[in-house]
Parts: sequence; structure tokens; C-alpha cells
Amino acid sequence: MNSLADIGLIGLGVMGQSLILNLHDKGFAVSCYNRSADGLHQFINTRAAGKSIQGFTDLHDFVVSLSRPRKIILMIPAGKPVDQNIELLLPLLEPGDVIIDGGNSHYEDSNRRNAYLLEKGLLFIGLGVSGGEEGALKGPSLMPGGNATAWPIVKPFLQKIAARLPDGSACCEWMGEGGAGHFVKMVHNGIEYGDMQLICEAFHLMQTGIGMNYDEMKKTFENWNRSDLSSYLIEITADIMSAKDPQTGRPMLDMILDAAGQKGTGSWTAQIALDMGVAIPQIAEAVFARSLSAIKAQREQAAGKLGWQAPENLFDRQEMVKNLEKAVYAAKICSYAQGFGLLHAASDRFSWKLDYANIAQVWRAGCIIRAEFLTSIKKAFEKDSDLENLLMAEFVGKKIDLAAQKGWREIIKFAIDQGIPVPSMSSALNYFDGYRCARLPANLLQAQRDYFGAHTFERVDRPRGEFFHHIWLEN
Repeated sequence: MNSLADIGLIGLGVMGQSLILNLHDKGFAVSCYNRSADGLHQFINTRAAGKSIQGFTDLHDFVVSLSRPRKIILMIPAGKPVDQNIELLLPLLEPGDVIIDGGNSHYEDSNRRNAYLLEKGLLFIGLGVSGGEEGALKGPSLMPGGNATAWPIVKPFLQKIAARLPDGSACCEWMGEGGAGHFVKMVHNGIEYGDMQLICEAFHLMQTGIGMNYDEMKKTFENWNRSDLSSYLIEITADIMSAKDPQTGRPMLDMILDAAGQKGTGSWTAQIALDMGVAIPQIAEAVFARSLSAIKAQREQAAGKLGWQAPENLFDRQEMVKNLEKAVYAAKICSYAQGFGLLHAASDRFSWKLDYANIAQVWRAGCIIRAEFLTSIKKAFEKDSDLENLLMAEFVGKKIDLAAQKGWREIIKFAIDQGIPVPSMSSALNYFDGYRCARLPANLLQAQRDYFGAHTFERVDRPRGEFFHHIWLEN
């Protein structure tokens, strides 16, 4: 008879299989459940062959195979499948057992499930997981939230399988109650959208504006990966530049249709920021850029009708690439500033008491947005845990100095002259300029609102919170 497993996992997709193997490699006995017998047997007889991994197609037998308190990770599609599996598990579990949702669930669903399972005497963890298949197998970035009572129970497992930093610390820390873990993961994905769009805009400028070939672009991204821009996304972009299509021998990028997909977390980030009144225009523009890319047929028609004659522009290629590096770095900081600003607002609204230094630490390895400058972000929040906007951190002032701003602005002007869209890069600059502007034209906006709708306004000569109405037209 097999001994009881330390932990169980439901769902044998790519991520589920990889997490199971990761758990096994870290010394844990694992049971897995899958509805499909064919899928289960294929996994058990191939990737899991010879390992202390038990497979089940009967849910009761799966639960019985687990040591108490039972710890079950759900690696299944978000939404109804999670609720359906929870309902199937409820009659089989006992008070104190832990259900861990490792999918890309909406934070409000995690809030609801946490409260629901607490009523049933069960513990819930909403676990943000980032790093893709490779991260799940070798060490992901993990963002757990939910019922704090469950954290000591699952902490040894989660921190053991998480990515490790050079000092040995795990990229897995407690985020907060309810849906905090999935909220942090959602914001991670929003920042990821922004990072990817910035790199794509840099690629577009290099290729179409500056006239660089793939070898030159590869070398440039490799150089950037040895600079302050060092990150996973810059690293893989350099690799992508040299990839060839096995069918035609042409550069792989030339063969890929320019219509981007998305899975929703970027849109969630933008929608929630709108609901909370938090400015994240750069992340929103990255989402919209994907939507615009999707209407490929319309864009092709417009390309033949909405022309633009770019002026002859004599420039120093080397200087332009240097300016582009400054622009990408400055815009990247703005993207993270917006993301952490949203986390700050959510922490206040939901009383999560998010630790922003811990979040930066968790994102330093294992996840998609892992980057060298997260170390500086971590230090900034350690120095001032109440820092409201990352742009006010000391290191940002040093990096986005007047010279860096000049290069950033030169790139935007060049892109506009050439008719090359840079929505994320330019939105970042608008956010930066808006944030540093002591007086915005919102006074006129408030006057307009009061004129047509009597929405009232605050006065500069009276305390904040007092509202007034002006009679704009005398009868």
C-alpha cells in the first residue's frame, strides 16, 4: 500500500504537470487527480515514471491518499471549473483542510471563495503563479493570499518550490487576506503587458525607423540585457531576433502575423484601476495596443488610404539607439510606478497591508517581469514603506535625470515624425509629465462640469473637502 502523499494536485495541464514534478524534485510525495484516464496514464507513464507520484481518476481515492491536513492545489481554468471542483471536494474534506487555487482567478472570486470555505470549516489560498511552464518546473514566483491560518501549513511547500534569489531567499511571501494574492498577480500581468509593449515599440523603431537588421537588433538587446534594462523579457527578445523559420529559412518574426492575443488579466488591471480611480494609462494603452493589432484587415485597408509622408530625417544611429535605451528604461519605471500605485490603492481599500518590498522581492526571480531594477524598487520600499509613487524614489530621480528625459523626448518626437505608433512609450511620458505638473488644467474641467451639471468644485483659497457651485449665467 502506498504511503500518504504530502500534497495533492488537480489538473494535468502543462502548468499542473510541471508543478507536480517540481514538488517531487523538492522531496515531497505527490498525488494527482485528472478526469481523463488517458491524460493521467500518459503523465504517470512518461514524465512521472519511476517517481513517488500517485495518479487517480477517482476523486474520493485521491483525497484519501493525502495526509492530514489535506493540501490540494487546483491547476485548472479560472471561473466555473474552480467552483465546480470545490463543490465536488467539499463532501470529501474535513475541517482544517486547505484548497489552493493556483489559476489566474479574479481577485473578487478569491474573496468569495475564501469566505465561503471559511463557513465550511475549510481553509483557502488564492495563489498567484508566474513563470510559465519553465518557472513551474524549476521555480516560479508565487503570490499567496487568502486565509492567513493556512499560510503556515502551505508555506514549507510553496517556499521550497519557488524560485530562489542568489542569497537563497524564496520568491514566495504572504501577500494578504482574501484575494490579495490574485490581485498582486493580476497587477504583475498588467505590468507584464506594459513591459512587452515597450519592447515591441522599441523593436518597431529599430526596424522601421532606424533601419536596423535582425543581427544589429539582437546585439542591441544583448547589450541592454547587460545594462540597467537587464530582464527576462529583454533576454528572450534577443533570442527571438535570431530565430529562423524551419520551413522557409526566413527570420521567424517575418512569418508571425502581427495580431496579438490576450487572456484577460491585463484588461482586468485596467478595468479595476478605472473603478478605483487610479491612473495607469500606460498599462491600459498596452491592452488597447493588442486590441488594435487584432483588427489586421482594417489596418491593411487603412494603410492604403491614410498615408503619411515622413520627412527626411538625418540622424546619428548610435545616438538614436542610446536615446531609445533611455526611453525604454524611463517608460519601464513609469509602468512599475503605475502598477505599484494600483497596489497601494487596493491595499488601502481592502485593508490588505501589502508589503511592497516583499512584492518586489517575489518578482525578482521566477516570474515573467523579473528584472534587475526590481532590486532598486525593493530597496526604495524598504527605505520608505509608505512611498505613494515610485517616481518619488531617490534612485528614479538619478536615473530619469535631464539627460535621460531629453533622450526619451527625442525618441517620441522621432516616432511622431516617422508615423510610428509608440502608445506605451508616449503614454508613459504623458504620465510622467502629468505627475510632475503642479497645476493641471483640471480647473477648467471642473468649471465645465459645474457649468452644465452643477457638479461643484473645490477652491484654492479654501480647505480641501469643501465644495462650491458658481452661477455661470445670470437669468
